[in-house]
Amino acid sequence: MNENETLDDLLGGKLKILQKKKGYRFSIDSILLAHFVRLRPGMKAVELGLGSGVISLILCYRTGCSLTGVELQPQMADMAARSFRLNSLEGKIDIVKGDVRDIKKIMPGGQFDAVIFNPPYRRKGSGRISADAEKAIARHEINGSLADFISASEFLLKKHGEVFTIYPASRGVELVCRMRDSGIEPKTMRIVHSAARTEAEFILLEGSKGGGEELQILPPLFIYDSGGNYTPEIQAVFSELSLRPSSCGG
Repeated sequence: MNENETLDDLLGGKLKILQKKKGYRFSIDSILLAHFVRLRPGMKAVELGLGSGVISLILCYRTGCSLTGVELQPQMADMAARSFRLNSLEGKIDIVKGDVRDIKKIMPGGQFDAVIFNPPYRRKGSGRISADAEKAIARHEINGSLADFISASEFLLKKHGEVFTIYPASRGVELVCRMRDSGIEPKTMRIVHSAARTEAEFILLEGSKGGGEELQILPPLFIYDSGGNYTPEIQAVFSELSLRPSSCGG
């Protein structure tokens, strides 16, 4: 472990993950997405924008599935690889260092049952861009837009393969439209609110490549109750993953 990294617990200490002390650290949206993803035994899955590896690490441990992670930033890819080695799961992850915009040059198409991605949320040039390169790339569409992630997903998926993602509710129309334009039919949606009677924060969405037209909208997910505490459902998610809520940001 480098001096600029922390070693944090997942699953009550059953898993360990390396994170940057001051750089990019995973937040609650990654945990919500990991909880939303449904992988069945034997499925071949890929995560685009691996980052610290928290989503793939949780999924590998919980499902036993092997995953491929695509990550542009070499330092993040190397740190994720070390986290998998720390947990003796290096045989469960194949990390490809590369750009999702060049996916056709670095990976074969039509090979995966599922694609998972938690893409940058902010348009390039909108808002203040962090001076920290890792945070900037994770938050802004500097090296890949939503369209790039969806296009890469369509290329990598087998027919009827599944996409799982989380995205700001304010850009939900773009998410649904770009999926459908790419031949990925939205199938299951869940809208995430900070609390009851607040505007939606995120959309969790599952899509199917070449799927038929039928969308299931699940009951909304509320993060906080009226007293500002985590709701029982969110507490159950943290409990299942044995996470301290404070370690996930908000």
